[in-house]
Amino acid sequence: MKRVYLDNAATTPMLPEVVEAMVQTMNVTFGNPSSTHAFGRSAKAVIENARKNIAKLLHCTTSEIVFTSGGTEADNFILKNAVHHLGVQHIVTSALEHHAVLHTVDFLATKGVEISYVNTHKNGTIDYNHLEEILRNSTQKTLISLMHVNNEIGTILDLPRVIALKKQYNILFHSDTVQSIGHFEMDLTTLDIDFITAAAHKFHGPKGIGFAFFRKGTAIAPEILGGEQERGARAGTENTAAIVGLEKALSVCLQNLTEDVAYLKELKQYFISTFTTKIPTAKFNGISGELNQSTHTVINIQFDKDLPMLLFQLDMKGVAVSGGSACQSGSNKGSHVLQSFLNDTEQQNTSVRVSFSKLTTKEEVDYFVEEIVGLV
Repeated sequence: MKRVYLDNAATTPMLPEVVEAMVQTMNVTFGNPSSTHAFGRSAKAVIENARKNIAKLLHCTTSEIVFTSGGTEADNFILKNAVHHLGVQHIVTSALEHHAVLHTVDFLATKGVEISYVNTHKNGTIDYNHLEEILRNSTQKTLISLMHVNNEIGTILDLPRVIALKKQYNILFHSDTVQSIGHFEMDLTTLDIDFITAAAHKFHGPKGIGFAFFRKGTAIAPEILGGEQERGARAGTENTAAIVGLEKALSVCLQNLTEDVAYLKELKQYFISTFTTKIPTAKFNGISGELNQSTHTVINIQFDKDLPMLLFQLDMKGVAVSGGSACQSGSNKGSHVLQSFLNDTEQQNTSVRVSFSKLTTKEEVDYFVEEIVGLV
């Protein structure tokens, strides 16, 4: 049976050169980075070299990168640190965010932090006028937390517009960039964002490793207590091989970014054309079908009826797609992102997220369309 992987927003397959770099590190550089002997110093040097290369790729300094277990920990770290150590008393976010943000702000609300939710339009985009209204009326130290690229519908945040509001109202800005790091150019010298997050497995690196970016001069105190790793910011023995894998994956992805983005845009357009020809009654949720306004890696399809077994049936055909965020795959609640802007009738219909990587082929798109036509 043919197997087709179209769930790259959940995770991406590791590149061979990433695996090779990690295996080499595990075989040779196995010392504890905190040890003072040669084995430990060697591991520490490898970590710091990876940090230096990542900082260079993102146009920031090494002191601004703190390695974490992934995007969820990084989001938690940043938001809790902002409240506990930067004096933030008001967080402005949206119902479109990943649960790593939403559940964290829910927790912080129980500690007395004011939480405001920006309105969203019927196409799943942020209402920037409402955002400005919230900021204009805020009387406390405030932080915006809005994701750059939505993991379910592919909407792209207008970063320059939010940054302009950040400057105008003198507030802090955190953006969950888990779906954009490795897929977009990110120049943190020119982009005035205070905090961003990354997870290596979203750009062909290993799972269980990511980082939090804290703008230079930001006070950081550890949320995980223990040793003095990560300059005292995050306790726990570093995963040297995973850090090497993160750096290698990011380096490869950004090195070939122009060609890969061009290919993925063409592939997404091919998907849209092929799919709508075969199933004209389906539509695309939000603006995920609009190439110039959504990311090149995600498209979210809504069928005109309830198809409760569709994902299972596709899986039996060898096709891997998603009904929403993989982090909620064990939940019966449905997609909170789609619920935030679809009407009641639309929510009853089956929606499927298809997400591409640079390894996805037109032949795989053809196979998906061919199989789904027979199921809907």
